[in-house]
Amino acid sequence: MDGLDRTDFGGEPGEADALLALTLAGRKTATCWAARWGELTHVGKRALLCDSAGRGRAIVETTSLELRRFCDVDERWARQEGEGDLSLRHWRRAHQAFFEREGHFAEDMDLWCEQFRIVELLPAAD
Repeated sequence: MDGLDRTDFGGEPGEADALLALTLAGRKTATCWAARWGELTHVGKRALLCDSAGRGRAIVETTSLELRRFCDVDERWARQEGEGDLSLRHWRRAHQAFFEREGHFAEDMDLWCEQFRIVELLPAAD
């Protein structure tokens, strides 16, 4: 695990742990972030996925990465992100609220949309 970038999902500890749980359960296989934050990964890159306490829980690998506008995200993508009721409506509401909390939202904002796979599950620390 030395040399791997550390990453997590969401902005708040409870949110990060909930999204981690979805990932570990195999329900969440995609994520996205504002393109203005930069291209944070590339296809084939592996990272240490951490919980809100910074403990590594899995090694994940990026399998695809594409630039997409918020308004162009579709139902299929919403299901791959694995959140809520898996609907596009839920995805749009939750992600708009997230980006507004982060200080920037626009319907036509660019997002980096990443698909990933779990390469290795790590034991939970006590």
